Amino acid sequence: MRSAKRGPALWQASACRRFHLTLPRAMARNAAAARPAAEDASPEALLRPGGALSSAGEGEDIESRIYRAVFESVMNQRLTPGTKLPEHSLCALFGASRATVRKVLQRLAHDHIVQLRPNRGAIIAVPSLEEMRQIFEARRGLEAIIVNLATQNAKAADIAGLRQQLKTEHEAMHRFDQPAWARLASGFHLRLAALSGNPILERYLVEMVSRCSLIVALYEPPGNASCEHDEHERIVDCMARGDAAGAVQLMDEHLRQLERNVSIKRSEPERTLAHLLGMA
Repeated sequence: MRSAKRGPALWQASACRRFHLTLPRAMARNAAAARPAAEDASPEALLRPGGALSSAGEGEDIESRIYRAVFESVMNQRLTPGTKLPEHSLCALFGASRATVRKVLQRLAHDHIVQLRPNRGAIIAVPSLEEMRQIFEARRGLEAIIVNLATQNAKAADIAGLRQQLKTEHEAMHRFDQPAWARLASGFHLRLAALSGNPILERYLVEMVSRCSLIVALYEPPGNASCEHDEHERIVDCMARGDAAGAVQLMDEHLRQLERNVSIKRSEPERTLAHLLGMA
């Protein structure tokens, strides 16, 4: 692990460690239910409809606005672990009823973004060390199976599609478009899951991506640059050669490095909820 100076290099490293940012489970389920044909079954399609990092549309309802504001603020590290989310504050900020706010908080809790404490209100989720270990362990095992199957199933056109996605990912990173880069990088892992040919594995990966995203975004320490952009490219190179064992090993190293980058330390918020939600 090595330190990086603040600036473009720091952003690139930060973005790379956040390659799991997007796609909470509920959005993935809604997108999957809405896609009528195979041509809309790509990972990018899963990330498009109402994605948490997408821009708000004119027709976005109040529940989606609140959900997206909280989710983005967590992923951008404005809302840190343990931050309180008072219902009355959210009602005032968004002009929403308590019933609406409670419904959104239930959704966020279901997606492991917040924790609901009886008689004490909601807070941003605080994953324990044991939970973090279990999630990363499950993610490594799951992606090992997925990469092995994807390597066996991938055709020349599939490899070409992965390389094109990596090219677009690279361009987004170098123009410092972090939301686009995050969607593409998350999409890379989901595209591999699609190539596995096993929809059950694909669904499980959606949940793992979501939960790892939260952990990385919450506990990512600033200033470390340990994740190289070419990690995805090296995995695809192995797949192109039919080297499933090599691809599995590289993916395992990729995810282990991500876990090593996580810091359990956190700072207490000093600003108002409006500031933390980027609304002031």
